Amino acid sequence: MSELTRRVLFAVVAAPIGVAVVFLGGALLAALLAVVSALAAWEFYRIARATGLTPMDDVGIALAGVVPLFVHARYLRIYEMPLSGLAVGVLLLFSLTIWMRGVAGKPLGSVSSTLFGIVYTGGMLSFGYAIRYHDYAVGNVSLPLGSGGISVAAGGLLLLLPLILTWASDIGAYAVGRSLGKRKLIPSVSPGKTVAGAIGALIVTAFVAWLYAHFVLTPATQLGFARWGAVVFGLVVSVAAQIGDLAESLLKREGGVKDSSRLIPGHGGVLDRFDSLLFVLPVAYVLLNALLVWVPSR
Repeated sequence: MSELTRRVLFAVVAAPIGVAVVFLGGALLAALLAVVSALAAWEFYRIARATGLTPMDDVGIALAGVVPLFVHARYLRIYEMPLSGLAVGVLLLFSLTIWMRGVAGKPLGSVSSTLFGIVYTGGMLSFGYAIRYHDYAVGNVSLPLGSGGISVAAGGLLLLLPLILTWASDIGAYAVGRSLGKRKLIPSVSPGKTVAGAIGALIVTAFVAWLYAHFVLTPATQLGFARWGAVVFGLVVSVAAQIGDLAESLLKREGGVKDSSRLIPGHGGVLDRFDSLLFVLPVAYVLLNALLVWVPSR
């Protein structure tokens, strides 16, 4: 079976499952984010070890997977984790290095890489759950599909926005870069990226953002999405997606690895597929909270 065939087969199976979980939300979405976070953390620590660091893998992987579950519990008002709780968690993790690493185990690098791995994976992916249950999208809406329409969660439509825009940015960069790209963007980090591809990604993502906002979000969720706002949202998301991709490439370059792992058939590792989203999800959430692009409809 060729590499392309495996990629297509995996996408055909995984994409509908992912979309279904996005719309169902709740514990299923939290569980999916927890699994992806734990796997991404495992890959991150593998790369970190290749650079000479000694992260506390088991602890970091477990905590990365727990973060989305804590976010789910917070939205259910089962558990509140104030800033003091985060501080205690950091101190406890630092304290573990006394016994798990000691002086010879490079404790500073160990605790730093462990903490960063938790935040970089579980922390960033948890913003997907926060977007799904954002105050701007509450309840169900009816989409004019078929004879009687279909009822879907407004939060699901909102979360699909950054997911679709990330995909559009990747497609735009690949298509334009492959056909017009000559000048390399940052060859020392990612030799395949071109300036033309980066610009193409911006244009395609801004256009898709406008289309999605105009034909899906505004009529379905009853949210006024200004035209300029949709374009700005798309541009910022594309920048975040491209930086996220370059950031992971930077880590792999330092670790001397081509793929973060081979967990996903034809796609490499979890980090290879979700590197852009690790940047896009928190950026999209901040944009929504800043009311940068939303104008409530009347």
